[in-house]
Amino acid sequence: MQYKNIFAISGSLRAGSSNHNILKHIGGLLPLDVAYHIYDALSSIPPFDPGLDKDTPPEPVKALRNAITAADAIIICTPEYAFGVPGQLKNALDWLVSSSTLVDKPVVLITASLGGETAHAAMQLILGALSANIVDSLLIQFIRSKMDTDGNVKDEGTIESLKQIKYKLHSISN
Repeated sequence: MQYKNIFAISGSLRAGSSNHNILKHIGGLLPLDVAYHIYDALSSIPPFDPGLDKDTPPEPVKALRNAITAADAIIICTPEYAFGVPGQLKNALDWLVSSSTLVDKPVVLITASLGGETAHAAMQLILGALSANIVDSLLIQFIRSKMDTDGNVKDEGTIESLKQIKYKLHSISN
């Protein structure tokens, strides 16, 4: 199977965030024949309500589930907020529990933050609970010191680690 459709989710709602810029960087590494989409509607996901999680969930939830289902692989890049997973990302993941959308889905997890250890560990647990197939995992600490003022990754070690993710996705797809 070839990963020709990769769906990327930033855990930060800010479009110019370090996490969003890392996802853009990864997109620039991928071959031209790979469809790569960075999800920008995380803020539209309503608060999780098990009473609404029925055959017809709210439209933004349905759209997210459909996009994940259609993707060959998922990349999640998230910061750490107050020693945890950003609330809106956790909320979106909660909506995926009953749908089995991430079961066996190949997922690359990147946590890019000042520290990030707690959120990274929490995301591994959450993705495990969702039965996602974590094919690669990267913790990038002190992320702002590894980017220039325009949001481009400048740190050679980080650039190499991001290239390895690209290679990992490529090697899995062959």
